[in-house]
Amino acid sequence: MSRTAIIAGHGGLPAALAKVLDEPIVAALDGFMPTGIVPDIVFRLERLALFLQELHQRGVERVIFAGAVRRPRLDPSLFDPATARLVPRLLSAMQGGDDATLRAVIGLFEEEGLVVEGVEALAPELVPSGGILVGTVDDALTRDADRATAIVAALGSVDVGQGAVVAQGLCLAVEALPGTDAMLEWVAATREGAGGVFYKAPKPGQDRRVDLPTLGVDTVAKAAAARLACIAWEAGGVILLDRDKVIEAAGSQGIALWAR
Repeated sequence: MSRTAIIAGHGGLPAALAKVLDEPIVAALDGFMPTGIVPDIVFRLERLALFLQELHQRGVERVIFAGAVRRPRLDPSLFDPATARLVPRLLSAMQGGDDATLRAVIGLFEEEGLVVEGVEALAPELVPSGGILVGTVDDALTRDADRATAIVAALGSVDVGQGAVVAQGLCLAVEALPGTDAMLEWVAATREGAGGVFYKAPKPGQDRRVDLPTLGVDTVAKAAAARLACIAWEAGGVILLDRDKVIEAAGSQGIALWAR
C-alpha cells in the first residue's frame, strides 16, 4: 500500500492535512512539534539518511512538507555515516538562504525516489482562489494592497520575507526572520491611527510545494490588535487554516479578507 508522509513542523497545518489525507504518517522534526496531532515519527537532521530508509520501510512513496521550522543546531556527534556525507551539500545550501535550503532538502527526498507534493495538489480546499471572503474593499485599501504586493515581491526576490503592512500608501513593516506574528505585534505597538492592509504572498520563483505562507485565526487576532482593515494575499498562493473560523473572526472584527 502506497502511503503519504507529512513532514511536520510547528503549527496546525499538519493536523489539517492529516484530516483530509488517507492514513498518512506524520513525521516531525525534533524540536518543531505540530499542534493538535501526535507524530508517528520524530527525526533529527543528523540522521536524515536513516529517516529516509524508515519511510521506505513503512511503504511511503510521497511526502508533503507542512508547518514552520527554523534551521536547527546540528550535533556532529549524532551523524550517521550516510548522513555525514550529505553535510557539505546541506551547509552550502544553507548559506544560500531559505529557498536554497528547501530546494536542497527536496532534492534529497526526490533522489530517494519519493514524490514531493504541495498542499494545493493534495488539499486544494486549503488554498483559496480569488475573491473577497468577507467584508468590503474600497479604493484606498486597493491602493494599499497594490503597494504591499510590490513590496513583498521585492522582498521575496532577495529571499527576505513573505509579508508587509501598508497604510495610506506608507509601509509600516515588512516580514523578516522573526516572522508574521512579530511583525504584526510591532505594528500594534508602534503605529498611530487605524486602517491599512496586511499582505502575504509566496516569494517570486519559489517552489510552491514547500513553505507556502499560512494564515489562520491567530493572524486575524494579530491584525485586529494592529488596527488593520484588511488581510489580503495572493490567490492560490497562501494556505488558509480553519477557513470558517477565520471568516467568522474577521467579520466580527470588521476586517476584510481578500484573495487577490
